[in-house]
Amino acid sequence: MSCTTHGYRATIEKIQLDDLHVSVRRAGTGSPVMLLHGFPHTKEIWREVEPLLVATGHQVLMPDLRGTGGTQRTTGGYDAASLAMDQIRLLDAFAVRAAHVVGFDVGAAPAFALAAAHPDRVLSLTIVEAVISGLAGAEDFLNASGPWWFGFHQAPAGLAESVLSGDEDRYLRFFLGNGSRAGVPEDLARHFVRAYTGRDSLRAAFEHYRAMPANAQWNRSWAEHGRLTMPVTAVGASTVGDAPARQLTLIADHLDEHLLPHSGHLVPVDAPDDLAAIVAATAARATSARTRPRTR
Repeated sequence: MSCTTHGYRATIEKIQLDDLHVSVRRAGTGSPVMLLHGFPHTKEIWREVEPLLVATGHQVLMPDLRGTGGTQRTTGGYDAASLAMDQIRLLDAFAVRAAHVVGFDVGAAPAFALAAAHPDRVLSLTIVEAVISGLAGAEDFLNASGPWWFGFHQAPAGLAESVLSGDEDRYLRFFLGNGSRAGVPEDLARHFVRAYTGRDSLRAAFEHYRAMPANAQWNRSWAEHGRLTMPVTAVGASTVGDAPARQLTLIADHLDEHLLPHSGHLVPVDAPDDLAAIVAATAARATSARTRPRTR
């Protein structure tokens, strides 16, 4: 499906990646930016950010993560390493060698795994309002106000799905209402509720949380010797604050950090202009680093 909006063409495509159908929105032309959403969101969370990035000369790729939105709900494959491979296969499908990768909320897990395990595919990395499982630096945030729903979503035997089935609207709107200071537009809120309604939709969403312990183990092991050598940006707002910067400063060679205290957790909704400008600036840093003459 294609449409013309804001003066440019955008398409929503169903891409077959081996055993996975992925729904992805693609817009604009130029240096590619891949935007990875969080919970309880879909690729539509980026709808105010997309035109701003297109206007700065970027092709924007916005997939629904495995098990969410229009992407297939599978039994497994929700650990960050597998989700990162989903994105690599998606880049391959579009003949994109490398992209500027942005991970928001739970989308930060595959974004980080992609940069850590496959740095040749990541031009720059931006982490937005998220902590990276297993990495040092976020202890103050987790000890003071660690999200209670992490444990609930990880409960075994499908407990969370059983409890919430039939009451999705109230539960999901709790996150949307508390996450935004500006307020999530009603049409967008209804879209998110539809996307996560039904036991299997909830099950697939919560698999991302059930993979967090395995993600943390992998991240700790990688961080013993690994470094992020591409430009990295940490973006915090009123919820997570400087926790992502505190984590990334320990492992990133070229870190920039931004705090948006006027924004709620849903930065793509509350501060799309700020976020787009930060992502574009991070991409520009990467371009500058690649084109800077080597000194002898």
